[in-house]
Amino acid sequence: MSGNTVLKRMLVALVVMGSLSLGSANAEEEDLCSPFKNGKVDAQLLANMLDAADSGYLYRIKKDTSQVGFCVSSGWTEVKGNFHEFSGGLTLLPDDNVTGTSDDQAMLIIRTASLDTRSTTVENLIKGESFFDVTKYPEILFVSHGFEWTGRDTAKILGDLTVHGVTRPVTLQVTLSPVKQLSNSTAERVQVKAKTTIQRSDFDMHNMPGLVSDTVTLCISVEAIRYSG
Repeated sequence: MSGNTVLKRMLVALVVMGSLSLGSANAEEEDLCSPFKNGKVDAQLLANMLDAADSGYLYRIKKDTSQVGFCVSSGWTEVKGNFHEFSGGLTLLPDDNVTGTSDDQAMLIIRTASLDTRSTTVENLIKGESFFDVTKYPEILFVSHGFEWTGRDTAKILGDLTVHGVTRPVTLQVTLSPVKQLSNSTAERVQVKAKTTIQRSDFDMHNMPGLVSDTVTLCISVEAIRYSG
């Protein structure tokens, strides 16, 4: 498989992956799947993820150099928020196709209470019932169901996003920058950046329409490292 193919396939799932704490095989499986059980994600998807882990096709995010956040206009300023707690996983199966579509899958869960806006007042407002309502809806969930390459290092990730108890389809626009590559066939580390825009009203967040924009930009920037057990 070419180095370009490996990098592309890794990008697709990595962009929606959270941090994994990988230790023993049992701990690895528990960390990967436990947040997605109890009906949150289809059981077959979880089984596929574990099969990929057993086959060596699992990658993880370097959490301290990764960010998952959003920005939204409010009056004359822009409010930015980052989440400190997120987890997930990806499959990266061998494929000789360089362009086109794929059935690769990835998962991400974000803990809404981990939001940080660097303003206690703004943070409490966004976490409250008017917006995220973190007590009632403690998680944001993304599950991918396909991707489409649009260039050598650009792609669209297709998936379902659940926010505030509402699930909608979204498309992530993605770019990839290799950071460390040990050979032509294996990229050990990549920098992945992705963006998409959503309408918060689509997720039943209608409050303060005159003060806060309905359009929210979701931003993901992750450094991903290949896991080898």
